[in-house]
Amino acid sequence: MQQVAHGDKEAFSTLYDALAPLVFGIVLKVVRDRAQSEEVAQEVMIDLWRQAARYRPESGNVRTWAATIAHRRAVDRVRSAQAAYDREQATAACDHSRPFDEVVEQVETRLESEQVRRCLRGLTELQRQAVTMAYYGGLTYREVAAALGTPLPTVKTRLRDGLIRLRDCMGVSA
Repeated sequence: MQQVAHGDKEAFSTLYDALAPLVFGIVLKVVRDRAQSEEVAQEVMIDLWRQAARYRPESGNVRTWAATIAHRRAVDRVRSAQAAYDREQATAACDHSRPFDEVVEQVETRLESEQVRRCLRGLTELQRQAVTMAYYGGLTYREVAAALGTPLPTVKTRLRDGLIRLRDCMGVSA
């Protein structure tokens, strides 16, 4: 391990040949997917190369140290995969919105517009005039009264009565 820590490629090749089957076996038992296990085992061997200087013989033999790193890395991969799966499931569970249907939306808008026009025809001419100016023209009550040359309380009454009739015609509950 000292030679590997100093960057000796021959020593690492020997270490790799000795430990790769052990590392792969441990990882495969935890991960259970051969392709993923090969990837994790490769990562572990790279870690052994990079962390060779951290190995302490008094803490245990090289096989035990490599097996510990392999097991931890495999468990991390399984937890990561499970967390990703859980996130996808949570996202899928929250996404219950129906897809937007532009044609249906246009049809509904057209039907509602036709109903409003039909209901406006059911108002008196004075009510229709006041409602149209206030809601389609964007005028205030005072501006409607001035435009019609009608007292403000009369315009308010016409608007109130007209809106009540529209509400009833449209089938909106109060």
